[in-house]
Amino acid sequence: AHAQQIHATLSAAEQLTVPIIAMGHLFTAGGRTTEGDGVRDLYVGSLAHVGASIFPAALDYVALGHLHVPQSVGGHEHIRYCGSPIAMGFGEAAQQKSVCMIDFVQRKAELTLLNIPTFQRLRQLRGDVYALQAQLETLMQENTSVWVEILYTGDHIEPDLREKLESVVTGTEAGQPSPVSILRIKNQRLRVPVADSDSEQQTLDDLTPQDVFEKCLTANNIPGDQRPALQQAYQEILRQLHEHDNRAE
Repeated sequence: AHAQQIHATLSAAEQLTVPIIAMGHLFTAGGRTTEGDGVRDLYVGSLAHVGASIFPAALDYVALGHLHVPQSVGGHEHIRYCGSPIAMGFGEAAQQKSVCMIDFVQRKAELTLLNIPTFQRLRQLRGDVYALQAQLETLMQENTSVWVEILYTGDHIEPDLREKLESVVTGTEAGQPSPVSILRIKNQRLRVPVADSDSEQQTLDDLTPQDVFEKCLTANNIPGDQRPALQQAYQEILRQLHEHDNRAE
């Protein structure tokens, strides 16, 4: 009966001459994310990503939040994520952020994307120690404030990697701060096992919360018939934590 009432309401709304706009906070199927952007999967029980078909045709514009990458949904330009106004992680360093300006001609939405200026440069550098030092030297020569994340992918173990890289980005003059700030270094050669010695070497950066929980279930020999209930309870805990974080913000 509730679904019929909604359908009747939307059918009546189609006769209106003013635009019908909806807003939502969810993860639609096929949505694009970037590595390290902090986007969390939002679902309860077995309901995961929803398709674009969930949005009724009567809606003239659907403004969505949750994903950081500006994008349309399912090829429908009137169903969009505006994306975050600033980069939320180094994986978004090269991403052009924008805001959506919507004009309506009667009920037809006309979209214009307005680029947001970059107020703090981010760079993600990867390579062996020599390639990284060369890239840092180039950034130093540009003499523009930039925050850097380092991904060390060399074949050799470099226990003093941070010291070698920090020596490149010291201040150019006495008392002058360096324009290049190394905020994070990921040394792919120093990997910590998260399960047993026979498993693939992984770091927590390689795993989602769900992956870690699955490994805990396996490590504690939880029977297969008990896992669905535990997994659903864990998803509910994650959802409540996410909601608490949003309220705190």
